[in-house]
Order: sequence, then C-alpha cells, then structure tokens
Amino acid sequence: MAMATLQSVTARRWDGGIEADVREALAEEVPVALSFNGQPYAVMMATPADFEDFALGFAITERLIESPAELLGVTHSERDGGIELRVQVPGARMAAILGRERNLAGRTGCGLCGTATLDAAIRPVARVRPGEPLITRAALLAGMERMTGLQPLNATSGALHAAVVISSNSVFIVREDVGRHNAIDKAVGATLAAGLRPRSLLVTSRASYEVLHKAAEAGCNVVAAVSAPTALALRLAQQSGMTLVGWARPPRLTIYSGELA
Repeated sequence: MAMATLQSVTARRWDGGIEADVREALAEEVPVALSFNGQPYAVMMATPADFEDFALGFAITERLIESPAELLGVTHSERDGGIELRVQVPGARMAAILGRERNLAGRTGCGLCGTATLDAAIRPVARVRPGEPLITRAALLAGMERMTGLQPLNATSGALHAAVVISSNSVFIVREDVGRHNAIDKAVGATLAAGLRPRSLLVTSRASYEVLHKAAEAGCNVVAAVSAPTALALRLAQQSGMTLVGWARPPRLTIYSGELA
C-alpha cells in the first residue's frame, strides 16, 4: 500500500476567545534515500509521492545524466519509515557520479547539504538555448493563477510548495512537495517522462540559487517565482541568459533579467 501523503490529527484551535477540538491534515515528510547503481548518493526529506518523476528530475537537474534515455530503471520500496529509491544508469555515467564531491544528507529539499567544497557548491550555470520562444506576460500570469487551483495537498494542509513546468507546446505540468527543490525535480521529471521539452518554470517560493540551477539544467529559459529572487539567483540568470521574474502575483510581476514575449 502506498505511503500516505497527508495525516489527520487532532489539535486545539483558539479563535476569538473560543477554544475547540479540530481535525487537521498535516503534510507527511519522510526521508527518501536515492541510490545510483546500488551506491548511496542522497537522502532528501520529501513528500512520499511521484517517485519516478523525482528520480528523473533529480538526475537531470543535478547533472547526473544528460537525457531521460540514460535513466535505465527506477524502483522504490518503503523501509524504516522512509523510502528507498533505487536508480539505474549506464556504467560510464556512474563513474562520473562517483567522482563528484557531493553526497547529500539533506534537510527538506536541501540542495547543498553535504557539499564538500565551495567550488562544488557554487557551480557554473548552464546557458539557455538562444532563439527559443519565450512565454508571454499574459500566459505567465495566467499560469501562476492556474497553479493556485492545482495544489490539492497544499489546499488541505497548507504546508507544500508547488512547481509548474510549461513545455514547448504549452503543456502545463504541476507537482507538489514539502521541499521546493523536490517539487521542481518532480515537475521536470514528469515533463521529460512525457517526452516534452521544459521551457518555463513557475514556483511558489523565492527564486534561489538551486531553483535557477535546476531550471537551467532542465532547459527552461524563464523562471517565475511568487516571491523575490536572491541576488545570486539574479547573477546566475544573467550568466545563463535566462529571464527571471519575481513577485509574479496576478496582475503583478517584476522582471529582473531578460525579457518576456
């Protein structure tokens, strides 16, 4: 049986001087241990759902593989209150993975926990493809508004982030997770698994270093966040040629780098 994503609990609510017992839905958060060809690589705190999407998106956005075709297999099982997520990749790719100075024991969606050196932490950002069509302002704001209604777990629990990937043919794919980086990986993985090319990334968080890195690795040329970007994220967007939008809350948005159509 699949692990639950929400847990119902009893709590005491104080509201205007009136106290009462209430039932609350809390988002589940479990350790997900990722291994590649049997070698442990990362432990991420995540929502226990969409494991195959997570594996593919994580492998792509962390530059562990170059294309979905290099993901040879994914299996998962529940163990000791968490999830073991076992990923198979080609042997040549595994040799490169073993040579990296990065083994994550992550907090919720943590992207840099366990990184050994500053050089490994602040990595060069991928360049976006020149000449790719950009999303329009109207479509971006419509996407942010649409995303609000496609977060059933957050609507119930109030504790999850969401990420939307809009593909080159305008397919809209959303995933939720307690970690914003995990939500991105899942949305990217689902898009690639469907044979689609990611083009725009919308997130319900700030636009941080890891958000920009994952978007660039996925091939997105636009990142839009409901909150502000960090200064480092802006520098990375400028280096990559990416359009960076913050405070995207209809009818408002702020363009920090690049352009929209």
